[in-house]
Amino acid sequence: MRNVIAHFANKWSMLLLVILDEFGVMRFNELSRAILDISPKVLSGHLKTLESVGLVKRILYAEVPPRTEYELTDLGKTLIPILNQLSDWGREHLKDFQKRSHKR
Repeated sequence: MRNVIAHFANKWSMLLLVILDEFGVMRFNELSRAILDISPKVLSGHLKTLESVGLVKRILYAEVPPRTEYELTDLGKTLIPILNQLSDWGREHLKDFQKRSHKR
């Protein structure tokens, strides 16, 4: 399990997957604008990782200037229901986490 989730179980990768599911095909700058607090370097690194494990597809167009788009692969789409369940669980229990973190 650790070997599988290590590729996407972090705040940026999961957010990227959910955003690509919601908006479909997106360019790098669109993704960057969708996640305001991610640096271009970090965004690029997470996209490369998600592509290398087959969750995201990068589409290069031989145009001037070059255009690159990103979208979920079929494999990536199978992960979305699980991420949605995790998100639902988080919303349901957020107040519990907040209460406990204030007690520290």
